[in-house]
Amino acid sequence: MLALIAGEGQLPKIVMDALDRDDIPFRLCEVEGHACAGRAGRPVLRFRVETIGSFIQQLIKFDVDKVCFAGRVVRPSLDPSKLDEATKPLVPRMLAALQAGDDGALRAVLGFFEEAGIEIVAAHNLAPALIPAPGVYSAEKPNKQDEADADRGAEIIRAISGADIGQACIVSGGQALAVETIGGTDRMMRSLLRTQTGLAEKMTETVSGKISDWSDPIGMVADYMSGSDQQPLIRLTRDPALPMKGLLLKAAKSNQDMRVDVPTIGVETVRRAIETDLRGIVIEAGRVMVVDLDHCVKLADEFGLIFWVRD
Repeated sequence: MLALIAGEGQLPKIVMDALDRDDIPFRLCEVEGHACAGRAGRPVLRFRVETIGSFIQQLIKFDVDKVCFAGRVVRPSLDPSKLDEATKPLVPRMLAALQAGDDGALRAVLGFFEEAGIEIVAAHNLAPALIPAPGVYSAEKPNKQDEADADRGAEIIRAISGADIGQACIVSGGQALAVETIGGTDRMMRSLLRTQTGLAEKMTETVSGKISDWSDPIGMVADYMSGSDQQPLIRLTRDPALPMKGLLLKAAKSNQDMRVDVPTIGVETVRRAIETDLRGIVIEAGRVMVVDLDHCVKLADEFGLIFWVRD
């Protein structure tokens, strides 16, 4: 029996659809506080990090011998008051792992399952279409400068991966404009923008019919402060002090465990790249998942972006 530990985002639904299509039975599980979208009334086994010991014992009772992790989960903090007896012996390893960076924390968690005889299965092994074949998928093709920037980006990601910092960077004209840290790819792109205040009767600028607020109150102000029919509006624009355009590079770290935490992009990544006025998106072939590839490429073509799966 397979257990699917689902987090946030579209990835769990894609994996569930693949499992249903292939008639593979599974038990759906969630970390408390990270509800899985698209579970369509399926029964869910929920657990906390502080009860992972007893959770693993439950899985064994259900004859689970494989587990797949899919979706975003915020890095947890431990609440000692919620620890159960089965988890207390694991606490020293958990605390040490949380101090060792994301890779160390993941290795510790995976170790708990493996020591119980449960095999870790990658999401893209269950849904192979998540890993696209190499090639330039967009109508816009990379030029020599893009190729040089892609080479530079790959070099930067190799350099930061040894320090377990991130899986992405932005390069323009050979210069590193930003690197991904704990805030993720969206925050990295957001760092290239600055606020521009003005008045507008309506918020009319959208990307593919969707207004973006960057999950950030700075991105959208809807209060009527003046009492008039106009709203004060704060817009985000590229910082003119930085080089324009640039490529977003996304790749696996050199020591990436490809069973879990595989770098992933999707439609929201493309929207952010458009809003940040980037030239395109380049991902490492075979080691980055793409959620809804067709939609990503369609949106990239609509706005003239490069979408390149690079060997």
